[in-house]
Amino acid sequence: MSIGDTTKPRSQPPKRKNTLTITIVIVAALVVAFVFATQVYTNVLWYNQLGYLNVFITENIYRIALFLVAGLISAAAVWVSMYFAYKHGEEPAPPRPRANPFPGAGQGQAGNPQDPFAEFQNMFNQNMERYRSTVDRARKTLMFIVPALVGIFVGMGITSQWETVALFFNGVDFGSQDPEFGKDLGFFMFSLPFWTMLMTLLNTIVVISGLAAVVMHYFYGGIKVHDKGINTTRAFRRHAAVMLAIFLLLRGVTFWLNRYTATQDQSGSWAGAMYTDVNAIIPMQGILAIVSVLVAALFVVAAVTNKWRLPMIGTAVMVIAAVVAGGIYPWIVQRFQVVPNEQASEAEYIQRNIDSTLAAYGLNNLETENYDATTATSSGALAGESETISNIRLLDPNVVSAAFSQLQQFRPYYQFGQTLAVDRYDIDGTTQDTVISARELNPAQNADSSWFNQHVVYTHGYGVIAAYGNQVEADGKPKFMQSGITATGEISEDYEPRIYFGQSSPDYSIVGGSEGDEALELDRPATAGDENSDAKYTFTGDGGPNVGNAFSRLAYAIKFQSSDLLLSDAIRPESQILYDRDPTQRVEKAAPYLTVDGNPYPAIVDNQVVWIVDAYTTSDRYPYSQASELESATVDSEVSAGATSALPNEDVNYIRNSVKATVNAYDGSVTLYAWDDQDPLLQAWQGVFPNTVKSHSEMSAELIDHVRYPQDMFKVQREILNRYHVTDAGSFYAGDDVWATPNDPTTDTNTPLPPYYTSLKMPGQDEASFSLTTSWIPQQSDENTRNVMYGFMAANGDAGTGKDGEISPDYGKLTMLELPRSSVVPGPGQAQNNFNSDTDVSTELNLLRQGASNVINGNLLTLPVGDGILYVQPVYVQSSGDAAYPTLRRVLVGFGEKVGFAPTLDEALNELFDGSSGADTAVDAGVDAAAADSGADQGSSGSSDSASLKEALNEANRAMQDADQAMKDGDWAKYGEAQDRLQKALDDALAADGVDTGSAGGGAQE
Repeated sequence: MSIGDTTKPRSQPPKRKNTLTITIVIVAALVVAFVFATQVYTNVLWYNQLGYLNVFITENIYRIALFLVAGLISAAAVWVSMYFAYKHGEEPAPPRPRANPFPGAGQGQAGNPQDPFAEFQNMFNQNMERYRSTVDRARKTLMFIVPALVGIFVGMGITSQWETVALFFNGVDFGSQDPEFGKDLGFFMFSLPFWTMLMTLLNTIVVISGLAAVVMHYFYGGIKVHDKGINTTRAFRRHAAVMLAIFLLLRGVTFWLNRYTATQDQSGSWAGAMYTDVNAIIPMQGILAIVSVLVAALFVVAAVTNKWRLPMIGTAVMVIAAVVAGGIYPWIVQRFQVVPNEQASEAEYIQRNIDSTLAAYGLNNLETENYDATTATSSGALAGESETISNIRLLDPNVVSAAFSQLQQFRPYYQFGQTLAVDRYDIDGTTQDTVISARELNPAQNADSSWFNQHVVYTHGYGVIAAYGNQVEADGKPKFMQSGITATGEISEDYEPRIYFGQSSPDYSIVGGSEGDEALELDRPATAGDENSDAKYTFTGDGGPNVGNAFSRLAYAIKFQSSDLLLSDAIRPESQILYDRDPTQRVEKAAPYLTVDGNPYPAIVDNQVVWIVDAYTTSDRYPYSQASELESATVDSEVSAGATSALPNEDVNYIRNSVKATVNAYDGSVTLYAWDDQDPLLQAWQGVFPNTVKSHSEMSAELIDHVRYPQDMFKVQREILNRYHVTDAGSFYAGDDVWATPNDPTTDTNTPLPPYYTSLKMPGQDEASFSLTTSWIPQQSDENTRNVMYGFMAANGDAGTGKDGEISPDYGKLTMLELPRSSVVPGPGQAQNNFNSDTDVSTELNLLRQGASNVINGNLLTLPVGDGILYVQPVYVQSSGDAAYPTLRRVLVGFGEKVGFAPTLDEALNELFDGSSGADTAVDAGVDAAAADSGADQGSSGSSDSASLKEALNEANRAMQDADQAMKDGDWAKYGEAQDRLQKALDDALAADGVDTGSAGGGAQE
């Protein structure tokens, strides 16, 4: 540096600092890559252990292939477009010195300024030249980065469409055609979604490529802006013509496909293509498709000849045609042809909608019978109804979980679900409805304990507890058929009771080890033969990936963010890690294409505890079928209370219970059975994932005996039938016979009444079947709408035939009883109101509430018997206190406007039907068989003490009235005397009823 040179030497960046930064970035990238690799590795281990590794691999192959194909195509298209613009552009000129916009300014003279716009343009062009120079210096980098980023984003976006692509390549024929185009329904379900997706993808690529071309042409001189307008080069115009031609060709194909998608439209009052669609929109879409191709050809000619008049005219014509075809002409047809005579015009298409909707939801074989229900009661009215009456389920699975917990939990680290399951078992040759639940772990109880206790000691629940659905003990407790610490009984004395996989299992557990290793897992509480020491156990199954080697331990330590997994000596060379243990979750992962029912239930099958899970194939592409939103359709009072789960929030217009799945509660193995093997959607998925779904012929007879009609699908079907029970287009158009599912009157959540499982014999049937039932009332437009019964439906859930793999032909049969529209049969809400407003009932309920007890109304069952509708509701009493649980104390019955209320079902029915119901009950609800042998059953004691009870209740009623009158008169002496009489009457009534309010809560059996 010379003397006098004041220029500071340029400082060189410290190489060490740059090296450190690069090193940190590389290390961070490697750490992220390693963590990602461990997640893939643990997924591979999990799927491989379960036996569904091909599902994981196949799904990801589709995703990766889509990402690569779409990404490469879009990146290549953008690169070609940018490269063409660069190669045919002008070289960027060096920046010129900035001109003074006002010559003479600052020179002491008043020069005239130039045109301000011209000067602004001059400055703009100079700046653009600088930008062009900058872009040109980074051109090679940008030519790589921009297409790559576009490819990555487009590829990532398209991976979610892997199911659409998979079904396209594996689709099958439905064997039936749509009513408009005569194409097989498989085209609409499998092919049309793929072509629509492909057109959307290609249109997106063309638009992005066109925008990239415009930018590059602008920077490289293909587009110049000046004061007289915009100039473009021949290369730019040729490029634009080609891009527009491709875009219009794609639009033409899209217009053509839109003809078919009209049959799937859900925007109108009825799904599918209606009169205006068929006679205006569909033909015009075809015309637009042809016009688009012709105009595209004109742009190709323009690219060659550089003559733009014809393509411009063609474009204008196409825009006008699109406006006319897309809006004006359909409006004219709708307004002047359809509206004046809409019912006649739309009748054919409404009928298509009705027929397609019923077929899509499996309702086309619904059997409908007129049921002119009576409301009059008479002695002997229930003669011949013994099969239904004897199976009336008085044990409410939504109420008695607390009783199960207090009587069968035994330790705080166990729990039962909030809602128990309803199933049936053969006991001594008689099929008994049962309320059943697995005794699972309670992870919340161990939340504050050590890692060792949470994940090594407390690993599994123990046993299945079941009670008769139609019987209770003499004191109102559930009558168990499977119970005790060992959870054995009439169902099974010898089965594998350990519940490693369930609905409340810990997030992960470390189990297993060598035979000679000390057992670490707590098995179950001690019994008399265990010398007061809790039993220990070591898992011996194949339930999870091996975690004994160092790399697997590290991978799972990262997955679950736990250093204990890496350091604990409780993990042995043969240890396994169990996770993703919820039955629903395991089925969803094993079959990602299925929508899984939110109500799995346990069953003892072939000496194993298995969770039976219903799963559905669904679609929103069925032509002319009305869509249903799954979540709203499956929400009811049980879901609102958090007892069960609703289906996902998605719209479908096709559903089949195509798969029955089992999850072994001991080792977590998942088995999928093709229950509806004629479902084309399932057949397509079997092509995608071969050998993952077994034939139902491989199901054991014992497993088939415990299959139920699926609850969530039934809810979706009953919502559709709110309107589609009407099958005549004219009546359907009138919309004057819309039904609604009644709200659950036993809660204040204003949510629908859930369907109930019960064994009953429908009118006209030869024998009872285990069924799922629901009822309907008129749509409640306002508070004055009658809450009367309009419809009742039962789905036959008895699938067993006694032979392996054979399904009863009556399984899934849907029978609907339609009551006259002049019906005065009370709906569930009105029946509950009759119960609540009955003077005798309210007096007795007030009596039962004495002593700080709560009265709980059980499920309101609706039964078509005695040529009418019978309502049955168990009434439970639960005292206050931490150890309290509900016990059955009364049974409410209703028929028409008449109400019966008694300690037992038999007494309540006799009260309702004038002293003799005529029901030859096989099992008198409320009778304890053991107590009956000693002459001490609830039914007998209730009969013998009924006179004393009634006298006491009458006295209590008189005392309350005297107390009210004394309080009004201000005569406090009489008021006190009346209160004393009331208390004595209540004590007498409680004694006559056998209620000990001091011990009604009971306690857990230890």
